This record gives sequence, C-alpha cells and structure tokens, in this order.
Amino acid sequence: MFLLSKVDSTMKKIKSNAANLITICNLSFGGASIMATLNEAYSYSVLFIFIAAFLDRYDGKVARKFNQESELGKQLDSMGDIISFGVAPALLMYEIALFEFGVAGMFMTILYIACGALRLARFNVMDATGYFVGLPITAAGTILTFTFFFVHIAPLAFYMFLFPILAILMVSTFTLKKV
Repeated sequence: MFLLSKVDSTMKKIKSNAANLITICNLSFGGASIMATLNEAYSYSVLFIFIAAFLDRYDGKVARKFNQESELGKQLDSMGDIISFGVAPALLMYEIALFEFGVAGMFMTILYIACGALRLARFNVMDATGYFVGLPITAAGTILTFTFFFVHIAPLAFYMFLFPILAILMVSTFTLKKV
C-alpha cells in the first residue's frame, strides 16, 4: 500500500511539472546549440535548435492537458524561447554569414535578438488569446535556422536583409490565428 501511495505521489509530481520540464529541455537544447556553434559544430547546432522547436511545440499542449498553465510556466517558456530561437540561431548565422560584415553584421545580430526579446515581453503582458501578434520568435528562429541549408547557395548579403526583416516581423502588430 505504501509503495502504491509513493508511486501515485510521484506521478502527480511528474504531471504537475511535465510542461516546465519540457520547457527546460527546450532551453537546454538552445544552450547546447550555442555551445555547438562556439565549437564550430554547426550541423549539431542546427539539430539542437530543431529539437528545441519540437519541444516548444508540446510544452503548452502538455500544460493544458494536465491543467498546469501558470505564470511561472509562461515566463519560463519565454526564457527558453529567447535562448533557443533568439540567441542560438542568431549566433549560428552570425558565425556562418554575418561575421564577414564586421560591425554591421554584429548590429543585425543584436537587432534580431533585441526584437525577439521585445516580442516575447509584449506577448507576456498582453491578452492575445487565440492569436499571435507579430511573427512568433519560434517561427523566426526556425526560419533563420532553416536557411543554414542554403548558406552555400545564397549570397552572404542575403542575411543582411533577412535578419532585419525577421526582426521587424516579430515586433510588428499583424495578427496570426493560433492553430
């Protein structure tokens, strides 16, 4: 009987923290992506960002399924998103493409990260139930990361346009219905 009670208690704890655990895994893969980029393991960096995107897709669903939505979870999700879809893809593509542009490349990278952070902060304080305002940072980071596969085809100057376009789309006020 004691063992069943202990198992039941453990299962309740897992369910109550499942979404936050998924979010922490998302953040961890974002951190791993940054470390892979710093070690010039770019293919691993891309893989880790895509795994983070997969995890980000499910943390909210798990929270809703177990009725565990919380302010902490919302803030933690934003912290994970700025690492996994702001800093990680920006640093990756800076190292691969924008480094060649010196200070201008640094500026574009910082602009992208700053606009991503602004977009997340705005999302956290507004009530936008049922729709997104601006391009979600997850989408922007995934698009930026996906262009890794074309870096040898596209001219590097392409990224000097892509970074500010994604940045502007993140802070713009157009709405997208959540799916």
